[in-house]
Amino acid sequence: MKKQIPALLGLFVLAACAVSPAQNDTELDPRYTLGDGGVSAFYDFSDEVPAPGTLLRQETLSPKQTVPNAADSIRLLYSSSDGLADGGSIVVSGALFLPAGDPPEGGWPLLLWSHGTVGIADKCAPTWTGYVPFHQEHLSEWLSEGYAIVASDYQGLGTQGTHPYLATRPAAFSNLDVIRAVQSAGFPVSDRVVLAGQSQGAGAAIATAGYAPDYAPELDIRAVVATGVPFFTPDALLAVQAARPNDQVDPMLGYNFLALTLIEQIDPEFRVEDYVSEQALPLARGVTEICNRDMRTKITEAGLTYNKAFTTPPTEPLRQAFERMQFPSLHLPVPVFVGVGSDDRDTPPRMQAGFVKAACAAGSSIEAHFFKGFDHLTVLNHSQSKSKPFVARAFADDAPDGNCSALPF
Repeated sequence: MKKQIPALLGLFVLAACAVSPAQNDTELDPRYTLGDGGVSAFYDFSDEVPAPGTLLRQETLSPKQTVPNAADSIRLLYSSSDGLADGGSIVVSGALFLPAGDPPEGGWPLLLWSHGTVGIADKCAPTWTGYVPFHQEHLSEWLSEGYAIVASDYQGLGTQGTHPYLATRPAAFSNLDVIRAVQSAGFPVSDRVVLAGQSQGAGAAIATAGYAPDYAPELDIRAVVATGVPFFTPDALLAVQAARPNDQVDPMLGYNFLALTLIEQIDPEFRVEDYVSEQALPLARGVTEICNRDMRTKITEAGLTYNKAFTTPPTEPLRQAFERMQFPSLHLPVPVFVGVGSDDRDTPPRMQAGFVKAACAAGSSIEAHFFKGFDHLTVLNHSQSKSKPFVARAFADDAPDGNCSALPF
């Protein structure tokens, strides 16, 4: 009998890997247009795409799409590189939020925000739906401290093409190019930037720092702030298996369904129908229309467990996925703040501790904090009491030393 991978692997166990799709087939194969549509014409770009990191257009965000304490809220369209299939220029959407007042000399210190899981449908892009309340609270706090915030929707969210969910390189390229775009377009932002992210975005922020030296060496990245870090190793898989029962209704099955679409993009032999039950198939296919915040409710209403959702565990395709979900290096070029919630079920503390210990062993400067009584979501805002001083030091050329010699777990 094949060993099952539990449903709640969430953002980390399901993803994709293996072989890049053939470039000349992507326009015809529906796997590469999953979730497209449902947004305004702003996100469409039919002209030749210029060099990565070029601002293509901008417009003011609506009140629903803005963030409290933002004096200016701007939707962006910019060029980037296809991080899933090697080569090729693409268009990505994002946003820029500027604080109130006059910028200091050199511009507002710039914080790149990497969002967590929203789905793969274009209409789930944060620049279209707006940020969820706890993200708004988080970003508003940074704005009140005098930071400008730039954020990518990531490749394929809002714009043409399927979002390669959880693949780190596409998210990193999208992040690096949105920084390039705003820094070169005359906005009053500094050359220095700190990367911050939560959940899927934590992995994206760490990967962004890792890819920067080769992809965008001109950028002055000072540090990373990450909460709910996904870390993909065999040990991480064991941590998830230990935390997730297969026979209980599991709202986080949506993570699995999202990741199946990534496997589809990579592996032409993979068919969702070979693994997902008839009962679960409408929701598994529904990720092209249903955003993650609504998918959890629908899964609960349907009474889906992992055992009910999968007829055959997609174990081997998921194991192949680790390659695309991993970081380019654990020896990171900048200091990293990691906030871990004791009650995190999405990325269990054991998984996050694994990242911290591996990065410390590789020679990275890690400042890790363990927050008792907080989960995957609530740790984000609670950890700002520690992350704000960390960021201030990074911008002030006073690089944090880290606590690898005295980790909290």
